[in-house]
Amino acid sequence: MNRRDFQELAEARQKEARALLDNGCYEGAYYLVGYAVECALKACIAKKTCRYDFPPEPREVSKIYTHNLNGLLDLAGLSQELEKEKDAGSDVWINWGLVKDWSEGLRYEVSVPERRARDVYGAVADARNGVLVWLKKWW
Repeated sequence: MNRRDFQELAEARQKEARALLDNGCYEGAYYLVGYAVECALKACIAKKTCRYDFPPEPREVSKIYTHNLNGLLDLAGLSQELEKEKDAGSDVWINWGLVKDWSEGLRYEVSVPERRARDVYGAVADARNGVLVWLKKWW
């Protein structure tokens, strides 16, 4: 996997989430749109690596193999950038608040309310202040 792979996956998962949302499959839409954010964060992390650097220590590498969005945000070095959005009163900060608690464990959810799925999808996909649009500035 490389940075471009993660970028493509992020965009594909968002597109798939939209299709599921449009067809009333709220659990799948919610799950996939969270994966879109995870992939975008991993693209941001990949951008920070140097091609010929020796890989980081094993315990550092294992931190990257996570689904925790807040942890990935830190590893991508974007926590301070998100704080700037908060200080500016940006909707990106509000949207992150809707997305940050997503978990890969949601693949086992059998009942995600339509409103929750639509809210999280909107927080990720909003053309102006969506989390994915914001992350694309850093990937």
